[in-house]
Amino acid sequence: MVYPYIPHTDEDRKAMLDAIGAGSIEELYRDVGEDILLSDSVPISQGRSEDEVIRMLESIGTRNQRGVPFLGAGCYDHIIPAAVDAISHLPSFLTANAPSQEEISQGLLQVFFEFQSMICQITGMDASNASTYDAANALTQAAGICLAARKGRHTLLVSPTIHPFALSVLRTWASHTDHVLVMLPQADGLCDLSSLESALSDDVAGVLVQSPNRYGFLEDYTSVAETMHKAGALLCVSSDPMSVGLQKSQREWGADIAVGDTQPFGLPMSFGGPSCGYLAVTKPLSAFLPGVVVGQTKDERGKRAFVLASHTNADTNSLAALRTTVYLSLVGWQGVKDAAWQCYVKSHYLQSNLAELGGVELAWDHPFWCEFPLRFHDAKRMRKYIQELRNEGLFAGVRLQALTHQPEDELVLLVSVTEKRSREEMETYLAAARRVLR
Repeated sequence: MVYPYIPHTDEDRKAMLDAIGAGSIEELYRDVGEDILLSDSVPISQGRSEDEVIRMLESIGTRNQRGVPFLGAGCYDHIIPAAVDAISHLPSFLTANAPSQEEISQGLLQVFFEFQSMICQITGMDASNASTYDAANALTQAAGICLAARKGRHTLLVSPTIHPFALSVLRTWASHTDHVLVMLPQADGLCDLSSLESALSDDVAGVLVQSPNRYGFLEDYTSVAETMHKAGALLCVSSDPMSVGLQKSQREWGADIAVGDTQPFGLPMSFGGPSCGYLAVTKPLSAFLPGVVVGQTKDERGKRAFVLASHTNADTNSLAALRTTVYLSLVGWQGVKDAAWQCYVKSHYLQSNLAELGGVELAWDHPFWCEFPLRFHDAKRMRKYIQELRNEGLFAGVRLQALTHQPEDELVLLVSVTEKRSREEMETYLAAARRVLR
C-alpha cells in the first residue's frame, strides 16, 4: 500500500534490502541497542484524529515533574523578558533562515550583523561569525582555526575542566584524523597550567581552556597567552558570556579565539536545547572564521546595507541568534552586568549557608560565579538529599559523575543559582537541606 508520505511499497523495501544484503528491517538496524528500541508499536501508528493526538500528548505532558531548578552544568534558568518571546515569534522571524538570495533578506542579515557586533563587544574580539549550533560546535571550530592558522602543526592542548559534552564532541571531531589532543592535568578542580610550558612543542597549534569551568570555578589565565604566543601557538578561551559581566573577557586574557554559548541570553532551558554557540577571533584570524559572516556596506543609493562577507557553510543557529540579539538589545550591557552580579551574590549566599549545615562542603576552595560543586560524605546521603528535595518541588543539582564518569566526581552535586532564583526559593532549599542533613 502507498501512503501519501511513505511512497515505498513492500516490494520497493525488499528490493532495497536485497541490494544491501539485509534480510529484514530489523537486521538493518541491528546495531541499535535493544534498550532504546520501542518494545510496543507507536500509539498513533494505526492512525488517530488530530484531537486524539493532542489529548494523548497532553496526557504524556502531565507526567513531567515540575519544580524549581537549581540545575546548570551548561544549561541555565535565567530570566527572559516577555518581549523576547513577543518579538522572536513575529512571523517574519520564526522562519529566520536566510533564503538562497541572502541579500534580499536585509532584516535577517541585519540581525546577524548585530549579533556579531554584540559578541565582539562582550568578548573584546575583532570579528565574529553569525553563530554556531552550540558551544561544543564552537569549540571544535576554534580547534580547526588553530590548526589552519598554524599550518603544519597537529597538536592541541586541552583543559580537562572543559564541559564533558564539549570534550566528547572534540574527541569525536579529532578521531580518525592526524589531529592530536593532549589533555593537560587537573588539580583540585582546576586545569593545572603549571605544566603548560613542559607540554609545549613545535607541533602545538593552541590550547583550549574554559572559565567558569565544569565545576563552576573561575580559572586564572594570567600569562597563558604570553606563554602560548612565545611558542607560536594560540589561546582559545570558552566562557559563559553572562559571566563576562564580572570576570575578564577573553580579549583581556589575551586570547586569540573566544567561544561559548549564548543560552543564558534569552534562550529557555527547553529540556537542554536548542542553544547557540558563538565564535569570535582577533583580526589576524578573521580570514579563518567558518560559517556565515555578515558585513556592512552601502547600496548604489548610498544607504546602509548588509551583505554576506563570507559563507563557507550554513553553520548558524539563526532563530537562537535572533533571540540572543533581541535579549541583549533589551537589557543592554548594564543589564548583563546586573544579572551576572545577582548570580554571583545569590549562589554565594546559598553555598555559604549550606556549608554551615554540615554533611556537605565545597568540593574545592576556589572562586566561583553562579554554580558550585557540593561534596557529600557518602553516596547514600546524596541520593536521599536529591530525592527529598525533589519531593519538596526542588531540583537540587546535577550529579556531576553522570556527565563526567570520573571517580572523583562520585559524591559531587553541581548546584546552580541564577538571578531568577528568589530569596523564598533559596530559603525553601535551605530548609529542606537542613531536614535531610541534620
